[in-house]
Amino acid sequence: MVVVGAGVVGLTCAVRLAEAGRRVDVVARDLPRETTSVVAAALWYPYRALPQDRVTAWGATAYDVFAGLAEDPRTGVRMLPGTEVLSRATPDPWWAPAVPRLERVAAPGSYADAWSFVAPVVDMPVHLSWLAARLEELGGTLTRMSLGGLPPVRDDEVVVDCAGMGARLLAADTGVHPVRGQVVHLAGVELERWWLDADGPTYVVPRGEVVVVGGTAEEGEWSRTPSPETATAILQRATRLVPELARGTVVLHKVGLRPARAQVRLEAEGRVVHNYGHGGAGVTLGWGCAAEVVGLVEGLLG
Repeated sequence: MVVVGAGVVGLTCAVRLAEAGRRVDVVARDLPRETTSVVAAALWYPYRALPQDRVTAWGATAYDVFAGLAEDPRTGVRMLPGTEVLSRATPDPWWAPAVPRLERVAAPGSYADAWSFVAPVVDMPVHLSWLAARLEELGGTLTRMSLGGLPPVRDDEVVVDCAGMGARLLAADTGVHPVRGQVVHLAGVELERWWLDADGPTYVVPRGEVVVVGGTAEEGEWSRTPSPETATAILQRATRLVPELARGTVVLHKVGLRPARAQVRLEAEGRVVHNYGHGGAGVTLGWGCAAEVVGLVEGLLG
């Protein structure tokens, strides 16, 4: 079978399908380290993804998978404590059942509320390479290919559409639109926990030798060119939240286009299984969605 898309959603699906005994060929315009996935701060967090019930279930599955993967440093996954701060008193988040424990904590500074939990944090360059190697180990292939549409489907096959923003063309789905995210990588700062203010969004995520600092959520913006002015604003917001960042050195600027949609599309349409529109939660939902994709494929192929 063919999986279209080599970001984290596509590769995760491909690995799960190959583990289920399927022959899998991944085709994509962009190779894994060229995708939006590599830009992600990759903190487990259901951001810009609906519907709530399905997202909570997918996220819980992915959380458990990541907790297991964190035992192997080759996967690039770590389980780190962190805190989300809020500008007003807020009930527990709708996705709280997806994490083992969410604890209310004292809100720092001018914030009105806060909670902490342990979350998977994924070093995406490492994790994408691990996924690609795992696919190869299972007999799958990964090929760069520009497509004008989804590949033709034979009667005994299924195509899995994990094209992200590409689904706008390949699935003729104009409901998929970009939400531009810009991040800054800082060196010289050592942190043992992540921080998040979703109103910004402002996030500070330690990852290997750098701290990933973001971000933006610019609806409908297609530019992948980092803005110096935006980077300055990001760092100012983040430093107010985590003052230790002031001693860091900027080593990289990156921009990614989140593939947003009113709801994640995960369904079979004939012999095509669509799995796209994850917004800012492709990493957070990938393993859970992959499990459902396997079930749909098994139902189609028997």
